[in-house]
Amino acid sequence: MFLQISDITKVYTQQNVENKVLSSINVDIQEGEFVSILGPSGCGKSTLLSMVAGLLKPTEGEIRLKGSVITKPGKDRGMVFQQAALFPWMTVEENVLFAIRDMKDTEEREKRALHYLKMVQLGSNLKQYPHELSGGMQQRVSIARALAMDPTVLLMDEPFGALDEQTRLRLQQELETIWLQTKKTVLFVTHSIHESIKLSDRILVMGTRPGTIIADIKVDAARPRLRTNEEVARLESQISAMLEKEIDKVVEEELRR
Repeated sequence: MFLQISDITKVYTQQNVENKVLSSINVDIQEGEFVSILGPSGCGKSTLLSMVAGLLKPTEGEIRLKGSVITKPGKDRGMVFQQAALFPWMTVEENVLFAIRDMKDTEEREKRALHYLKMVQLGSNLKQYPHELSGGMQQRVSIARALAMDPTVLLMDEPFGALDEQTRLRLQQELETIWLQTKKTVLFVTHSIHESIKLSDRILVMGTRPGTIIADIKVDAARPRLRTNEEVARLESQISAMLEKEIDKVVEEELRR
């Protein structure tokens, strides 16, 4: 198996009080799959992604990539966060080049950076600084930077969550095009049902805290996926009903306190 998430539980302890965030997560992901993680706020989506990135350690269980247990961050996993997290004193090109600074061949390194910046339609913005770019353009730089590292898995934590609707739709289209070109394995956290259906091969629906996988849904609808497509509409309705039940649980728990 390519990416194995086995019996993952995550518990935070503060002042002798345990807070279980994730419980018994088991997922197998194939190479080249685009998999979205969808669920209510606080269900542990980003925590799970951070453990795949090696930024957090599970309390129980293990995560393996190509047979090796993940214990720390590595170049085989590229991460794109909700905020672009660019170096403000570096140009667009320099931000991408910094991520691949270990490449000894300077010419090849510059070619790779330019290749991925062109892929995200920023080939003419190489010398601009982050503050001169829109939020959407900054996220494109982040995506180009992650791709330039040539990761085995691309991890994306709500990368379009802070953007306006039109920019978000445009970047969804661009990400889909990039994925179709590169066939990278993508693990994508989102709050948007439609975004997950539009982009994914599979959708992992998580329940309320402690987070568990309550559904693993295969998306067979032909691309591009429009809301007018019957299968897209059916899936959106099915997943919406699942999440509504989970959110109702949270409300009921709050009312009982």
